[in-house]
Amino acid sequence: MGNICRSPTAEGVFAKLIKEQDLEHCFAIDSAGTHAYHIGEAPDLRSQKAAGDRGVELSHLRARKVIMGDFEDFDYVLAMDDENYATLINACPAQYKDKVRYFLEYAPHLGTREVPDPYYGGQYGFERVLDMVEEAALGFLSTLQESGHIK
Repeated sequence: MGNICRSPTAEGVFAKLIKEQDLEHCFAIDSAGTHAYHIGEAPDLRSQKAAGDRGVELSHLRARKVIMGDFEDFDYVLAMDDENYATLINACPAQYKDKVRYFLEYAPHLGTREVPDPYYGGQYGFERVLDMVEEAALGFLSTLQESGHIK
């Protein structure tokens, strides 16, 4: 939503995952929010701390809002929850709507399609988001590899 908690966490987790597998050359990764609340700001310090405790660096990231070009430029536009999915689908040109998906589609064993927003919760919420995002990142990469999109 504001691009300071869930989305940059997912960006950082996925960047770390592909770096560990020497696949950085295969990807252009970026996170963005559906609202302009925090443009230019670093991720929430609680997100940075929780991610840092797992070896994921977020401090270099800066919030931005989704732009129309993102729908054309990226192969996947992954939403964290129903509200953001709806906002993305409504903004997305018709020819790109198939690119908009839920990030947790790639972690069906979690039994939900929404990553909860940890902003107003305690530290446990940030840890839970990391757990969910790590599972989805692994599933997303696995899906791409199994489909032959990544060799």
